[in-house]
Amino acid sequence: MARTVHAQPKFHIATPEQIKGGHVTDAYFVRSKQILDRKKIDKNVKLEITLKKRFPEGWEWGIFAGLDEALELLKDFPLDVWALPEGAYFKVNEPVMLVAGNYREFSVYETALLGFLCQASGVATKAARCKTAAQGRPVWAFGARRMHPAIAPMIDRAAYIGGCDGVSCIAGAELLGEEPVGTIPHALIIVLEESATATGFFDQIIDKKVQRVALIDTFGDEKFEALENAELLGENIYAVRLDTPSSRRGDMLEIAREVRWELDIRGYENVKIFISGGLDEDVIPQLNEVADEYGVGTAISNARVCDFSMDIVEIENDGTWELIAKRGKPSGAKQLYVCDDCGYRQVVYWQKPLAQCPKCLGRWEPRLIKYLERGKLLKPLPTPSEIRDYVLRQLPDKL
Repeated sequence: MARTVHAQPKFHIATPEQIKGGHVTDAYFVRSKQILDRKKIDKNVKLEITLKKRFPEGWEWGIFAGLDEALELLKDFPLDVWALPEGAYFKVNEPVMLVAGNYREFSVYETALLGFLCQASGVATKAARCKTAAQGRPVWAFGARRMHPAIAPMIDRAAYIGGCDGVSCIAGAELLGEEPVGTIPHALIIVLEESATATGFFDQIIDKKVQRVALIDTFGDEKFEALENAELLGENIYAVRLDTPSSRRGDMLEIAREVRWELDIRGYENVKIFISGGLDEDVIPQLNEVADEYGVGTAISNARVCDFSMDIVEIENDGTWELIAKRGKPSGAKQLYVCDDCGYRQVVYWQKPLAQCPKCLGRWEPRLIKYLERGKLLKPLPTPSEIRDYVLRQLPDKL
């Protein structure tokens, strides 16, 4: 029998209807559902999402993201869902979500659900690490060109809530309700054949609310282009941008030091140094001595995912919840408690809550919150800016 050939879409993306309809799933979930449907097996289960193995790249903590899309996927199904608040700091083996309901009804959504959480959490964590490394300096997300454009807004949102101060992509900025950032690309300078010409035209034409940042490494020596642009714009210039990774030409720190020196001795102490190109949380601390702001692209948009897994930990038989789990996975629904006083963290069996912190006897709060009851959202979700503020309050002082 010939396989049905569907018309090829113009862009290779799944529609919201396909995702919500359970088509973005692994085949074995569909086949499992066929078996359960045929045999008329209805089992209520509790499924737990955790990072069981390790964080990528030796990370010691993560930032939980993607909850808003996960709830959009699961709402209207007869499910109860508890989760960490979006933007929550978490560690390995700590539950980030608990889903309770009829397995047959939502089994096909595991693929999409994990996809929402794994990628967004990876991006948010990488952004948080870069922001921490910058030690209070602004970090801007410049990675739209390194991702599939269909998910650019999602990546930008995760980067922003992870701590980035803004994003360069218009679609991402619109989702966030923020102004996009960015000034002059190398291409404009090449077309106009001179850095100062491009900067001058920018200053003449572009809305004054957009900061004037001169790109100074296209043709000439960086210090000379910095001075030329500073003299041209005078008090209108906000910063000069270096976009030359050390792997291509010279030592970025030494170049930035030289530019800073030449600007300062000529009275341009107010002009900031903006550095982009090939940056991540390992490179940024090396440049903090002289950099005022950073643009980070590939490291954030192409961040490694947080490798969450979703496992059944309880099953209902004859009205009674029974503990069950696959080999290597502790059974039973779990709650994460964090002490408000000393910061001690502990995962406990849901049915045996602890009244106070066992370490300091301080205030002890459960972190998984109920968001859906029988598919109905119980509370309004915070805005991206509110989530970002929550993330920044939790970040460590250093990596």
